[in-house]
Amino acid sequence: MSAAAAESRTSYLLDKLHSLSGVVPIGAFLLEHFWSNSYALVSVQKYNDVSVELQSIPWRIFVEAAILWLPILFHGFYGIYIWWLGKSNAIVHPWMANWLYVLQRWSGIIAFAFIGWHVYMERFAGHGRTNYNDLAEAMSHPGYLAFYIVGVTAASFHLGNGLWNFACKWGIAISVNAQRAFGWLGAGVTVVLTFVGVAIAFGFHYHWFPLGTYVQ
Repeated sequence: MSAAAAESRTSYLLDKLHSLSGVVPIGAFLLEHFWSNSYALVSVQKYNDVSVELQSIPWRIFVEAAILWLPILFHGFYGIYIWWLGKSNAIVHPWMANWLYVLQRWSGIIAFAFIGWHVYMERFAGHGRTNYNDLAEAMSHPGYLAFYIVGVTAASFHLGNGLWNFACKWGIAISVNAQRAFGWLGAGVTVVLTFVGVAIAFGFHYHWFPLGTYVQ
């Protein structure tokens, strides 16, 4: 096998792994994280109970490294490498596909920075034992709140649009109709996750519990 062929095969495999890691485990973790944080919209006690349960996972540091830190580092840095080598022609040819390419790259950069900052603040600065009051205090600062909203919006779009890319790269969406269906699925995921993420942020900021009506 020639060097060029070997390099092309390596690039192909890395591209496939990069696409896969964005959905599993990172996308799955994002969904779980939004679900867990949604308990902040139920009650302070319910959020703290769920938080303590997650913080007491056996072998926590190894589980986090395997399913979170290493995949995020690979996906983030390889994504930056792709972004650095890529060339956008959205200005010259302002087609939807070109703008989605640009937004996917930039939302990935923002999401990577946001996730890194979020993990540091909650896992290390907070020693992995943050509770409702800690986050409510942080969200009371406008700058923190604004960055959180921008971060969850970028992460939501990146995952939603990434589902379309994943389906195409892995041969799941081959036909035009299938690709269109995954496009709508990705748009739906983006809208729903953005709504949930922003609601959580405002829930902490305003001590708002819209889902707490069924709590006895």
